[in-house]
Amino acid sequence: MTRYLLSIVTLSAALSMTAGLAIAGDTVSADKILGALKPKPLTRGLSAGAPQVDAAAQAKEISFVNTLRNRSTRSLSLGERQEIAELAATKPKIDLEIRFDYNSAEISKSSVAAVEELGKALSHADLKGSTFVVAGHTDAIGSEAYNQDLSERRADTIKKYLNEKYGIAGADLVTVGYGESKPKDASAPTDPANRRVQVVNMDTKTASK
Repeated sequence: MTRYLLSIVTLSAALSMTAGLAIAGDTVSADKILGALKPKPLTRGLSAGAPQVDAAAQAKEISFVNTLRNRSTRSLSLGERQEIAELAATKPKIDLEIRFDYNSAEISKSSVAAVEELGKALSHADLKGSTFVVAGHTDAIGSEAYNQDLSERRADTIKKYLNEKYGIAGADLVTVGYGESKPKDASAPTDPANRRVQVVNMDTKTASK
């Protein structure tokens, strides 16, 4: 249960618009996290198969992301949370279903290694200058209000850990909670797989060509 039991760790990585890479059983490595979060360079050219840049849309997106920096998790409106989710759907991301202590937002000892690998990855030079969304999700066991609050507190815990242990600037970590509203498996809302922290690289790096 979300409020009574420890979350079960299952790790899966997915690059936007590519097939997902499932990782289970072991702590995902920093290299695999880095691979999942590195964006593909975009181009304004017409090369076949290359992702294309919409300059106006990109400018709007950057402006929106900048409004989120240094915001508290609970200050985000429902509309802003939804817009973050829509943008995140097209971005490099990784789901980390991390165990937390009983009825709390404290990271369990068994999951500290997973968060440490995340910290190493986000500190890598290839991700320098990126803004990351740290999104908390729960399953549907428990009240909606409780799960929303729990998801926000757990996202905040990850942000605090990354800031304090790895020196990642707080402004570069946007935290958001979705509670039970965005299950990974909508057909099984109480499934433990829905209990996760998703990390999204919100930046788009444009190729120079």
